[in-house]
Amino acid sequence: MTRWILNVALLSGKELRSVMKDVTLMALILFAFTVAIQLVANGVRAEVMNASVAIMDEDHSELSRRLRDAIQQPYFKPPEDIERSAIGPAMNSGKYIFVIEIPPRFEADTLAGRSPSVQILVDATAMTQAGLGAAYFQQIFAQETLDFLHARGLLEALPVQVESRMHFNPNAQSAWYTSVMQIVTNVTVLSIILVGAAVIREREHGTIEHLLVMPVRASEIAFAKILANGLVILLASIASLWFVVHGVLGVPLTGSLLLFTAAMFLYLFSVTSLGMWMATLAPSMPQFGLFAVPVYAIAYLLSGAATPLESMPSAIRTIALCLPTTQFVSLSQAILYRGAGVRTILPELAIICGSGVFFVAMAVSRFRSMLSRQG
Repeated sequence: MTRWILNVALLSGKELRSVMKDVTLMALILFAFTVAIQLVANGVRAEVMNASVAIMDEDHSELSRRLRDAIQQPYFKPPEDIERSAIGPAMNSGKYIFVIEIPPRFEADTLAGRSPSVQILVDATAMTQAGLGAAYFQQIFAQETLDFLHARGLLEALPVQVESRMHFNPNAQSAWYTSVMQIVTNVTVLSIILVGAAVIREREHGTIEHLLVMPVRASEIAFAKILANGLVILLASIASLWFVVHGVLGVPLTGSLLLFTAAMFLYLFSVTSLGMWMATLAPSMPQFGLFAVPVYAIAYLLSGAATPLESMPSAIRTIALCLPTTQFVSLSQAILYRGAGVRTILPELAIICGSGVFFVAMAVSRFRSMLSRQG
């Protein structure tokens, strides 16, 4: 056993030197964990931001002006006036996401208790802004109308007041979520690519024959590649989490960074084993790429990073819960946002470890077969 550990350590050092010499891979890792994180965090937003608005005000009353003044930045751009004849062409050209129509005698009908309606035309091709923006307008207009009636003494205070308190992300900033999820995404795809490229590169360059004449086992070579490439991704991701996400983007890290590092190590062991297994199945780098893309896409889409698991059909959700990526997304949110401890994330860790054992067994078996054919 001591000899096995020593051989794995020596081969890991060789693999680390090989990775460090690959300028293209190192540049990809650097870009993925610095620039890409900031681009996604600042560019991909789940909340409404700077949505274009036009208003057709046919009332020109105090209440209609209050509704107009309530449409404020940064959620919406300053509203522009529009004529009825221009609404259709403007919506068709995508100039405005929202067009608000305030009917004549809107204030008079409101004061008379006739419940007039304000029509909001929405360009639903901008799905996120359309859905959330329409809800924002309903809340804003309802509140402004109530305040208007309160000021005139025509409406008493509501018997029930709903008070919402946002936990773990008080201002509902999407950057707090997308930055961490992008790290998880980058960890997954780069782990598969790095270890897969290492196996195929040695096979295509013929350097794997050098290993065959050495007194080492296939399991030692396989574990060395898994550990070395996993270590590179681990160090890069933790540095990105602390310096980019926490330092530059200002995302607070509530939980234990040490616990998150340990959980990521187990996840990397699982994913890099998967990458090695896939590399032994693919005869060349192009085919490995074609193989890796759908595997990564399915793992990402079912992980809960893009779509909540609760929104998925029950059959797909059951499959998703068996994937290590899904469990890692769950425990990442639990540790970094909610400050969870080891006992909270034990179920997720168990599934990640189980998948890691399965993938590494398949990878070592296939790698041993590949070496025997090479020999």
